Amino acid sequence: MKKLLFAALLLSTQAHASVTVRDDDGNAVTLPKPAQRVIAMAPHVTELIFAAGGGDKIVGTVSYADYPEAAKKIPRLGSNREVDMERVVALKPDLIVVWRHGSSERQIEQLRKLGFPLFHSEPKKLDQIADNVISMGKLLGTEAAAEAAAKEMRRKLAALRAQYGGRPPVRTFYQVWDKPLYTLNGAHIVSDALRACGGENIFAALKVTAPIVGIEGVLQEDPEAIFGTAEKDYGGVALWRPYGQLQAVRQGNLFTLNGDLLNRAGPRMIEGTAVLCEKLEEARQRRKK
Repeated sequence: MKKLLFAALLLSTQAHASVTVRDDDGNAVTLPKPAQRVIAMAPHVTELIFAAGGGDKIVGTVSYADYPEAAKKIPRLGSNREVDMERVVALKPDLIVVWRHGSSERQIEQLRKLGFPLFHSEPKKLDQIADNVISMGKLLGTEAAAEAAAKEMRRKLAALRAQYGGRPPVRTFYQVWDKPLYTLNGAHIVSDALRACGGENIFAALKVTAPIVGIEGVLQEDPEAIFGTAEKDYGGVALWRPYGQLQAVRQGNLFTLNGDLLNRAGPRMIEGTAVLCEKLEEARQRRKK
């Protein structure tokens, strides 16, 4: 009888044991027990939590957090840049997952001072997406689902690297926006996706993460492939068609991708990377023509 009581007590203690993980800033995030009321302050964060099996624990998120379908039913608290602080506090979350690159630093600091546990999610490499899913699983008490999802992501990523990583390099321009003309440097996760596919970011060496570049700069670099995304009010890669001197234009390597699959550092980015790899392989094949 004593052994049964001890076992029951041990199980109860483990079920309510505190959990500690490190976020993408390297800071320790400790919860006294798995979170039950979570606020996701970026679209990619919402996707990470659903992948980790904790979607039903999200009590608030931000605009454009529209995947998976169930995410559309979650109350919106604002944008990834500014949220309604009164509503956030009223929801009494036991965990808030933030994205420092997009979120207001002032609001993040306010939330920290109010005592809310904060996890900063900003994967810089594709492998860190799976790491984030594992962390979400630990913080939400959904480890089994998170482990399974992360394992599948790593399997798919390893397969892509094995298939494309050693292919001849393709010098690439990745266009985030056209007015002004934005791109991404080598430290951004999109550049890691390019590397996985055997692509080379022509502006990898720039110091700013999302620098503005000029048309002249792109012409000078003469990329073999140009990628843009399909977004509302965005002209895309069509602006390059008049520049017949560009290698990417001459060879027909102007590609448009689904921005949600590559511009969000969530689980679907592995799928987006697969499409990116396929398009870069198309560019290689056109060298023979």
